Amino acid sequence: MNRANKTSVATPAAAMAAHNGDFMATQASQRQSAAAPEARRKMRREGPGSRLWRVLVWGAMIFFLVNVALMIATVTMNSFATRWFGTPLPEGFTLHWYAQAWRDFQLADVLWVTVEVVGAVVLLSIALGVPAAYALARAQFPGKKLAMLVFLLPLMVPPVTYGIPMATVLYKVGLGGTLTGVILANLVPSLPFVILVMTPFIEQIDPNLESAARIFGANTFKYFRHVLLPLLVPGILAAGLLVLVRTIGMFELTFFTAGPDTQTLVVALYYAVFSTGVRAPQSIDAMAMIYMAITLLWVLIALQFVSPTQLVSRVKEAPKGE
Repeated sequence: MNRANKTSVATPAAAMAAHNGDFMATQASQRQSAAAPEARRKMRREGPGSRLWRVLVWGAMIFFLVNVALMIATVTMNSFATRWFGTPLPEGFTLHWYAQAWRDFQLADVLWVTVEVVGAVVLLSIALGVPAAYALARAQFPGKKLAMLVFLLPLMVPPVTYGIPMATVLYKVGLGGTLTGVILANLVPSLPFVILVMTPFIEQIDPNLESAARIFGANTFKYFRHVLLPLLVPGILAAGLLVLVRTIGMFELTFFTAGPDTQTLVVALYYAVFSTGVRAPQSIDAMAMIYMAITLLWVLIALQFVSPTQLVSRVKEAPKGE
């Protein structure tokens, strides 16, 4: 009796499952049959020339990426190799070259100078760039486009164009070769960069928020502290990280203005490669790996926060959270 009941219960379920399976299979078959003519029409529309062009583009991209990956792998392997002559892999691996690079190139001092320059440039560019971006986003005055063009001019021309005259002026006033001179030189392209990032960010903040805050008795400081600053934090963070990555890799302006004791990591790496004297290539590769690791670390951190779509969405979502 029980067996009969189980059979009677299982049979409708199995029938339902079979029915559902047939229905899903029928739907999948219908979708495939509908997509097949469209795919054939697309292939006929593209033609053999388009497919050949696509193959060439993908081939060039893969060739470029493989070459870059092989170069990075070679430098990485050589920085850990004891001996590597004519064999697919080194005879052994060691950290000796990193210790030698740290000692020979005085990397502790170089990294400290890099931290000082990058930190000062980020703080100054944020402190000066955000108010300037706010004024450009809110104020309407004659010649606003011209002022914006002047602000953004250092981003549109190569740093060598204005780097040499600027370095000449810095040396004449006694700032050439000093830490202050290196910071000022790197601040020139960083400040417009902050303005470029923050101006559209501020333009999307509703100006009526300030009027509403005033109506409820907020003064300028309270409006800035409780209303404007929380909305600006994502943009400030994004601009600061981008300036940080840019300043770590800024070579030309630092090279023109740095002295023996004010070299950042990228300039010290250049002198390590091209300076006179016999240096072990493994030691130079180790220094290059340290520079690449620091840069990639900050790029990855920046990518966690910096995205044009995120900037827009955070500005729009912030008032809802309030």
